[in-house]
Amino acid sequence: MTRRSAGILLHRRGPDGAPQVLLGHMGGPFWARKDDAAWSIPKGEYGDDERAEDAARREFVEELGLAVPPGDLRLLGDLTVSGGKVLTVWALEGDLDVAAVVPGTFELEWPPRSGTVREFPEIDRAEWFELDVAATKLVKGQRPYLDRLVAALTPDV
Repeated sequence: MTRRSAGILLHRRGPDGAPQVLLGHMGGPFWARKDDAAWSIPKGEYGDDERAEDAARREFVEELGLAVPPGDLRLLGDLTVSGGKVLTVWALEGDLDVAAVVPGTFELEWPPRSGTVREFPEIDRAEWFELDVAATKLVKGQRPYLDRLVAALTPDV
């Protein structure tokens, strides 16, 4: 059975008019000392009993602790990412105060094989990035969504 994940790539125009995207730095001990290729689109897994769009909205709230901003979702499509998981992402134009983010948490045995289970934030911080910077911050498998966003924002000529 294919594992599926869904998310929302929130975007806005920065002060200079350039597009910016909201990314979350992945929480937990594996990502603590990494910055480049350690950020993600807010997303998460879902099962056969849930629609992808509903999962994307739920995961946005779970990961950021904030409501999905109002607006129309624009499908950016599917990608097969690490481990063969299929990721579906929507773009949404909107704004969000990163200082208000209250991330959800997950449990993990840490250190490994210690028998100690600790709680970690799903993301340890969220930030707005211009697209060129986002391309270095975002995990490699999600980077094609930046090009898809640019294509979606570019008017047909």
